[in-house]
Amino acid sequence: MIGNQLALIRRELWEHRSIFITPAAIAVIVTLGTLAAIMFASGFAEHLNVAIFGASNVAGDAERRGVLTAYFMGFSWLFLFAVAILMVFYSLDCLYAERKDKSILFWRSLPITDAETVLSKLVTAIVVIPVATVAVIAVTHLVNLVIIGMWVSAKGGDAGHLVWGSAPLFDNWGAALIVTLGGALWMSPFIGWFLLVSALAKRLPFLMAFMPLVVIPLVEFIFLRTRIFADAVFARRGNMPLFRDMDMESFFDEEKILLSDEAVSLVAKLDVVQFLTSPAMWAGLAVCGLLTTAAIYVRRYRDESY
Repeated sequence: MIGNQLALIRRELWEHRSIFITPAAIAVIVTLGTLAAIMFASGFAEHLNVAIFGASNVAGDAERRGVLTAYFMGFSWLFLFAVAILMVFYSLDCLYAERKDKSILFWRSLPITDAETVLSKLVTAIVVIPVATVAVIAVTHLVNLVIIGMWVSAKGGDAGHLVWGSAPLFDNWGAALIVTLGGALWMSPFIGWFLLVSALAKRLPFLMAFMPLVVIPLVEFIFLRTRIFADAVFARRGNMPLFRDMDMESFFDEEKILLSDEAVSLVAKLDVVQFLTSPAMWAGLAVCGLLTTAAIYVRRYRDESY
């Protein structure tokens, strides 16, 4: 079964190139933005020279890590937003597309069960897409650090000390991996729902998936004057028990120039134990399991005609 899963996941990567193209496109935009910022900053050469040599002589390692962490976070959110959109569209398209182009008939001729096929798509959405995105984030960090290091060296600064010696790469990459995987697990009920819709819909899966999420809360509020469904569905997005208190102002508060190592560590701001022991997280996985099982049933017994 593991061999089949690996082969099926490779199939998903082959058929859905957007898994790599989307984060790669964002990486190019971010890198171009860094180059544009450097070109714009060249007009403030005197102030930059003071800042560079001041950072080398006055600011400590934690302060420089804080600045680079803020820089990394500034564009990492673009990737996190993109991975959420990518998971939605992939989940809605993966089972729908194979019926639309009739490729389901070929794949059913192989010794692969419907359960294995649907599970490979679930794993791709919840695991592969986040991991691929984090890999692109890591490469983007490195490329942008090379550009910044070259620029600092051209200004006469010590890039090895100011940039590479202070860059919290593994902390940022670890935090990005935890957040993307944690977010995918937390939103897994929606992924399961999208897979079910993808298996059911004959056309317009996007509309079929989101219409009930809009109509049901309206009907409930009009006739019952309650918001149980809306609170259960829409409030889940902001209630992920993964983040500790994050004081972003501490990166820039002049009265807190000296920062501790923990203050600039993103991993230290994440409570993985609290997340993994959250009943809401496991309840969401259970709902995802039920919806995925329904998607397997639909794929197995429905008519392949489009």
